[in-house]
Amino acid sequence: MADYKYKRVLLKISGEALMGDQAYGIDTDTVKRIAGEVKDAHSKGLQIALVIGAGNIFRGLSAAAGGIERSTADYMGMLATVMNALAMQSALEQMGVDTRVQSAIPMQTVCEPYIRRKAARHMEKGRVVIFAAGTGNPYFTTDTAAALRAAEMECDALLKGTQVDGVYDSDPNKNPDATRYDTLTYHKVLSDDLRVMDAAAVTLMRENNIPIIVFSLHEKGGFDQVMAGEGTCTIIKT
Repeated sequence: MADYKYKRVLLKISGEALMGDQAYGIDTDTVKRIAGEVKDAHSKGLQIALVIGAGNIFRGLSAAAGGIERSTADYMGMLATVMNALAMQSALEQMGVDTRVQSAIPMQTVCEPYIRRKAARHMEKGRVVIFAAGTGNPYFTTDTAAALRAAEMECDALLKGTQVDGVYDSDPNKNPDATRYDTLTYHKVLSDDLRVMDAAAVTLMRENNIPIIVFSLHEKGGFDQVMAGEGTCTIIKT
């Protein structure tokens, strides 16, 4: 652990990150690549939890969900996160990483129910824990679920793997002159509406003094480098 600034972290991955070049769904090669990044950091003693969004699956359902009541649509999204969690668990375990999926919506046939103390114990024993089904409640995003679980697990940092290598003052895909921030305060993120994560998630991290680290999931070895203090990222803290 001497190489790492943080011992226990939660990694938030968007569902879209699992699509690869597909329009929607799960790209197994992409899942394996991300699992490999997690394995590399885990093999050096880092305690890791994951929260994965559902955009890759729910995007394919969005047309059908257009006329569905909001709470029901949110529950559909939560179920999609369980599918993503199981896919990631399979990839990690094929690499020899002991992994547990815990769902906020109990479904004992396929995974464990979320129990805070049990999840913490899994991490202490060196298992990767994947938290699925968001908070278990509609109207809350997976960003908020990630922040909640990071606080409950007393993580040293919340990492958000994105499509770009940090937080910019404008969309770098649309503005070539966009400026990347090395560091930000929680207050600036909220006051400037930078949309790193939703406001509830940022506020929860501020209240628990847990830094948010935004980095690119597309750079090979990026997760490990950021944890070692060497990668390109934006750190959000007090």
